[in-house]
Amino acid sequence: MKETLWTKSFIMLMVGNLFVFMSFQMLIPTLPPYIKSLGASGLEIGLVTTLFSVGAVLSRPFIGYMLEYKTRKPLVLIGALLLLLITVIYPLSQIVVIFLMFRFVHGLAWGWSTTVNGTAAVDVVPNSRLGEGMGYYGLSITIGMIVAPSLGIYLFQVTSFSNLIYISTALGIIALILLSTVHYHTPQAVKEAKKEDLKFSYVGSLIEKSSIYPAIITMIATFGYGSIVTFIVIFGEERGIDQIFLFYLFNAIMASLSRPIAGKWFDEKGPIGLILFCTGVTFIGMWVLSFAHSNLPIIIAGVLFGVGFGSLIPTLQSWVLSKTPANRRGVANGMFFSSIDLGIGLSGLVFGILAQFVGTGTLFQISSAFLLIAMVLTIKEARGKKLQQQTQVSPSA
Repeated sequence: MKETLWTKSFIMLMVGNLFVFMSFQMLIPTLPPYIKSLGASGLEIGLVTTLFSVGAVLSRPFIGYMLEYKTRKPLVLIGALLLLLITVIYPLSQIVVIFLMFRFVHGLAWGWSTTVNGTAAVDVVPNSRLGEGMGYYGLSITIGMIVAPSLGIYLFQVTSFSNLIYISTALGIIALILLSTVHYHTPQAVKEAKKEDLKFSYVGSLIEKSSIYPAIITMIATFGYGSIVTFIVIFGEERGIDQIFLFYLFNAIMASLSRPIAGKWFDEKGPIGLILFCTGVTFIGMWVLSFAHSNLPIIIAGVLFGVGFGSLIPTLQSWVLSKTPANRRGVANGMFFSSIDLGIGLSGLVFGILAQFVGTGTLFQISSAFLLIAMVLTIKEARGKKLQQQTQVSPSA
């Protein structure tokens, strides 16, 4: 008999996390043009992403360490509250340097919240349905990452930045309320752990050795995807495609439809074949997008990205967590999200420089090579595991 997945706590945590991501992600494409309106230089605009990524990565080892001995609920609510407060004060930053300071602090809070929420979800989901459960939970991340940016762009274009902040704040308040209703589960090993018995090591709380390999693959895959995050709107303007939101729309639809199937695939057959499939589909989608000059290929690319990348990220997260001891899941989850932030953050910087020399379509084609690298590393892991199994069953000489 299957263990219950759809508990009230799991649903509230998943929906609450969706509102956290919606509140945050709708600001991502609008902050660069806002800071530009304040007189920021090209370098300062680039720092909007870089400083945020640095803040997120820096905070995660500390919160990963705290998750080894602290209960979940206070940490989840503090993270959501910090994100809400920083969102509220953005309009007060009329000076570029102050704005960038806020952005760094926002990154610290984001690193806190994503690490804690993801770890809380793993604790709520039954181990026997980890892939399926984290697949559904990942929908809250994927839909937020896909839908919210286009919503933010639309609101930024038709209304003021202040009104955008009001809407983002409202979503953050809803998230805080929903997350406060969750009945959190803390692993017994964590309950029994004492702070004084745990030695803090920044590197030890940044990296979980047992799951570092899938985290590296995550960083490489998101590095390739980062060019889409940064340049999709600019690409639409260059090609005269006025309905670029169709990419986000069909991406979200297909991600929602394919996620349950991908989760069950993970639980039944493991991560390797699923990762290869998802990465391959995303690679094809990148090339379809690079040649787009009308809405139809934009829709096709959105479908491919929804099936591919929409399932890839939660699959990689499930792989990371499945290789990690229960008391180290906070560290592993933090490492996973740091891999995403580093991948996308570095991608924006590298491809931002490269964009001065090549067209955006060519940029997408170049960035697709990193998806192939992720596939090669996944195949290498599979072969290494198979060789290890053969060695274990072979009689000793």
